[in-house]
Amino acid sequence: MFGKQFRRNIPLHTMLLPAVALTILFAYVPMAGIVIAFQKFIPNRGFFNSRWVGWDNFAYMLNMPDIYQVILNTLYIAVMKIIAGMIVPIVVALLLNEMKSKSLTRAIQTIVYLPHFLSWVIMGGILIDLLSMKGIVNQFIQWIGFQPVFFLGSNDWFPFTLVASSTWKEFGFSTIVFLAAITSIDPTNYEAAYIDGANRWKQMLYVTLPGMTPIIVLLTVLNLGNILNAGFDQVFILYSPSVYESGDIIDTMLYRIGFVEAQYGVSTAVGLFKSVISTILIAISYWMAYRLANYRIF
Repeated sequence: MFGKQFRRNIPLHTMLLPAVALTILFAYVPMAGIVIAFQKFIPNRGFFNSRWVGWDNFAYMLNMPDIYQVILNTLYIAVMKIIAGMIVPIVVALLLNEMKSKSLTRAIQTIVYLPHFLSWVIMGGILIDLLSMKGIVNQFIQWIGFQPVFFLGSNDWFPFTLVASSTWKEFGFSTIVFLAAITSIDPTNYEAAYIDGANRWKQMLYVTLPGMTPIIVLLTVLNLGNILNAGFDQVFILYSPSVYESGDIIDTMLYRIGFVEAQYGVSTAVGLFKSVISTILIAISYWMAYRLANYRIF
């Protein structure tokens, strides 16, 4: 039985071979580089001739003066992004669902969805122009009688600038997910609520939001696996040495150690440390997704 089924599916397995080969080549073969975390790695000597130092790179990492501040920055920015990235699209989805004009709803959806397709290189250029001391945002702030704000150069403002700009870029995509969840709600629930005297606000509060709860719980739990990913592309493009105190994250510090300072062993140790913690968090998040939202990958 198994042999017949396997032979019948040979064309499908053959179609998978290129994807499997590319996955092995680019995802598994490079994992051999993990050994660099335990070496005083010198590129021209390679893996086999570089001196082994055991756990020294990890000890050096834990004794770096800024490591704990960097970890704190990463967690702080990532958590704020998760919270804002859930609240804003939920509110926008609820508001769009209440609009009577479907054509206007689709137009707004398209407008808020467009930034998702822009890379952070383009978005960074736009934000630098908008948020500079002479940009349109500070011109407006001065026009209403306040002092200009150094959004990209102040440690007080930079984390919030990262969160706000990231939310602006991505909330349109998340809004579509929540709108899809709303459309799956049984219309008879609204009819029953209307018969019971519930107005539109009460229907949204007691029908729409509870109907969205499973997808809200699921996405929140799955986002926990990315809590150490605060957005390298965005931070790398927008930050500067003046905001390292509040904006430097694990990925940007890893980049500087590895590519600027050429400490390959230490940078690999930092990356391996992050990967292990992220793997644990992803496993926990998928377990919680199964327990709380009955979501399973396999």
